[in-house]
Amino acid sequence: MAAPPMFFLLATVAVAAALGMLIARNPVSSALWLVLNLFCIAGLYLTLNASFIGVIQILVYAGAIMVLFLFVIMLLNLSALPELESLDWARIGGFAVGLVLLSQLLYVVALELDLGVEPVSGEMAAQVGSAATLGEILFTRYAVHLQVAGILLLAATVGAVLLAQRRFE
Repeated sequence: MAAPPMFFLLATVAVAAALGMLIARNPVSSALWLVLNLFCIAGLYLTLNASFIGVIQILVYAGAIMVLFLFVIMLLNLSALPELESLDWARIGGFAVGLVLLSQLLYVVALELDLGVEPVSGEMAAQVGSAATLGEILFTRYAVHLQVAGILLLAATVGAVLLAQRRFE
């Protein structure tokens, strides 16, 4: 079964991508690290048999929200795109090999400590993780949270537009 090793590999890459997002000096590079992180999180959902949430993660966050982030970054003209010629491919390859080795080490430690991740069965995932069940819970139990998130996103968009207008004046 490939789910537990893949889970630890994706989790390690997600943590490394989050650190890359925080460390990156260029805002476009930081946004691209965030895209990698969001894809890894979608992969984590897929290893746990939560396919609906995994696909929505890719469509909504890695697709629509990141396009919005990149649009705001470009609108604010914070920095130019990074040059691909200046990348040190030996360091990138070493970083990738280090990530693979770290994920293998974490997997072995998790097996020794009996912390393995067991995927949910297909019947349970179809019953609990369906779009209808998720929508019912989201619009009943978490309706206020959904409204607050919408208001925060609206305020962030209005703030970005106001900041961009001040720069162009």
